[in-house]
Amino acid sequence: MKHLLKMLDMSQEEIIDILNLADQLKYELKHGIPHPMLKGKSLGMIFQKASTRTRVSFETGMYQLGGHALFLSADDLQIGRGEPVEDTARVLSRYIDGIMIRTFAQKEVEDLAEYGSIPIINGLTDLSHPCQVLADLMTIREFKGSFDGLKMCYIGDGNNMANSLIVGGLKVGMQVSVACPEGYRPDPMVMDFAQKDPGFSITNVPLEAAKDADILLTDVWASMGQEGEIAKRRIAFAGYQINDEIMAAAKPDAMVMHCLPAHREEEITAKVFEEHAKEIFEEAENRLHAQKAVMVRLMAD
Repeated sequence: MKHLLKMLDMSQEEIIDILNLADQLKYELKHGIPHPMLKGKSLGMIFQKASTRTRVSFETGMYQLGGHALFLSADDLQIGRGEPVEDTARVLSRYIDGIMIRTFAQKEVEDLAEYGSIPIINGLTDLSHPCQVLADLMTIREFKGSFDGLKMCYIGDGNNMANSLIVGGLKVGMQVSVACPEGYRPDPMVMDFAQKDPGFSITNVPLEAAKDADILLTDVWASMGQEGEIAKRRIAFAGYQINDEIMAAAKPDAMVMHCLPAHREEEITAKVFEEHAKEIFEEAENRLHAQKAVMVRLMAD
């Protein structure tokens, strides 16, 4: 693995390797065992979208691995004033050891990988959110023990989270069911991949998707950059909520997960959120451990 650009690029073996290393790093951190695997290394973090979890987890993770993280706001870089991505990639490749970018277009991430000579990590694009889904898979395995025989259900917008969860879930062997309104389906590239797998199903009926699910996931109805569509989306997504009715359709011991931030009483009720806060905030913590594993695999000597 040279880069982490999208879940579609990863093999099952690479995913499991990252999860195993993340488990090890989490254990070592909890037991005070130092792991300076990236001593002397620097990670450039380019943010064209604001963040809480991405910035703090990558910056803290680099520190715990013995390295250094540089926060690079697009407003402070020449890339924000029209410098081509390919030039930025070639310049930064001569200064630092890796780049994490959180942006809008997937093409920017792909261009950095094409023109740079250092590892590129997708911290989020409109197409894919691989770091979050690696943390999600880590959390599912922690709570359920393995992926064998599990059904994962996603309810909501067919956005970057849906795209990445579908691919990641299928690649580790889970069944994946998705409920999205018409007009808000996952990316066609993801659908082409998923529909070849007999473990995949998609519907516009949330209760149907949630039937006998072991894991329920959702995301906000309007992602960053879609603020102007909020009123329209509230109408389209009415009924696409994880609530008591959905929980009753799932298995009695079903997990609930959310990548955060959560808009209570929209995509999830406050009641269900608080009843499953243990899973949700373990999932948030696991961003740190999963991303550390990614950085070690990509950047360590």
